[in-house]
Amino acid sequence: MEFRYLGNSGFKISEITYGNWLTHGSQVENDTATACVRAALDAGISTFDTADVYANTAAETVLGEALKGERRQSLEIFTKVFGPTGPKGHNDTGLSRKHIMESIDGSLERLQTDYVDLYRAHRYDFETPLEETMQAFADVVRSGKALYIGVSEWTAEQLRAGHALSKELGFQLISNQPQYSMLWRVIESDVVPASEELGVSQIVWSPIAQGVLTGKYKPGQELPAGTRATDDKGGADMIKRWMSDEYLTGVQKLQPIADEVGLDMAQLAIAWVLQNENVASAIIGASRPEQVASNVAAAGVKLDAEILSKIDDAIGDLAERDPSKTTSPPKREA
Repeated sequence: MEFRYLGNSGFKISEITYGNWLTHGSQVENDTATACVRAALDAGISTFDTADVYANTAAETVLGEALKGERRQSLEIFTKVFGPTGPKGHNDTGLSRKHIMESIDGSLERLQTDYVDLYRAHRYDFETPLEETMQAFADVVRSGKALYIGVSEWTAEQLRAGHALSKELGFQLISNQPQYSMLWRVIESDVVPASEELGVSQIVWSPIAQGVLTGKYKPGQELPAGTRATDDKGGADMIKRWMSDEYLTGVQKLQPIADEVGLDMAQLAIAWVLQNENVASAIIGASRPEQVASNVAAAGVKLDAEILSKIDDAIGDLAERDPSKTTSPPKREA
């Protein structure tokens, strides 16, 4: 495993982050989830990503149990706030001071830790003044409940505004967590240049496009049983945008490139996002421990310009690049 600095800070995280978005507390049993976390630790992963909204707080509980007994100082534990939790009442969502201050306490209890290394705004909240949100984050940092603050899926304009307020309030905004893969490149034109200017790194999710970039889904063929595309608990909905024969045919063109560099297609996809110097880490998930060990092989891989060009040619116009697709939930109707 290799490690990278996160943003303009002295804080290092593993190039591969283990995340439990669609798995822990929902798609896989707790024993399997724990085995995946153990596999991540064995592979050298020290960075773990979750959110209170995942499985309505159950994912945090599972992760906390799985990491219990580990040396806390050797781990980087991240969680997020924004989405509806609990009974999903009128103050159980968003980035109000009330929701942030209550949510951090709940997350720490479930994760069985006194602090998180990185606490993030899971989306931008159009309903709460940004000043209120950032002041609450500043107080979370000053209380020692979080060491650093980040965001997720914020536009370049939102990052600039949040970063300016964080400086005024005396803390660092050091990370953004966007979707990023060979097929989803919407951050490249606006978000990445702004982040480089501000000293913000990307921790990217879905580097294998919900599993599509593994090549296991073949055009015109029946979906493999037990895969995300057949999951009726939310997985199939998340992956459906990629499941047309056009996308699946384009993805199959990556197989010879993966063979050329001695990687499987999932490893190639993860290595590809790590070639972006603004990316500090790629988040992987797993439903089986062996998937973790395989994906970690992407850490430290260097792809030369010729290989990167071949990947661009193979994907072609299938890659989504429109920066307007970096979106947060819309403003709620009055």
